[in-house]
Amino acid sequence: MARSRREFTPEYKDEAVKPVVTTGRAAATVARELGINEAPPGRWVTAYKARHETGQTEVAEPERAELLRLRKENADLKMDRALLEKASILFAQEASDTNGKRSS
Repeated sequence: MARSRREFTPEYKDEAVKPVVTTGRAAATVARELGINEAPPGRWVTAYKARHETGQTEVAEPERAELLRLRKENADLKMDRALLEKASILFAQEASDTNGKRSS
């Protein structure tokens, strides 16, 4: 029977990395204390250090969901605006055609 792969939240990873970064303990030791495989925390430490050296922080899940929702809404609004611009041009052309026929 195949084992399913465990997934960890970014917050969990950061909390697991903090003892390694702040106290200098080995990632493998912290991993054993947490009851997880030794390899992932080593990668988490590398990613954590890279993020904090460049000043980048990972976007939290609720913010990511909100960002995706806002991007979709923005795309929808752009489509609506393009449609309304085309409709206004059509109405303006119809109005000018109607006015031209009346004045003749």
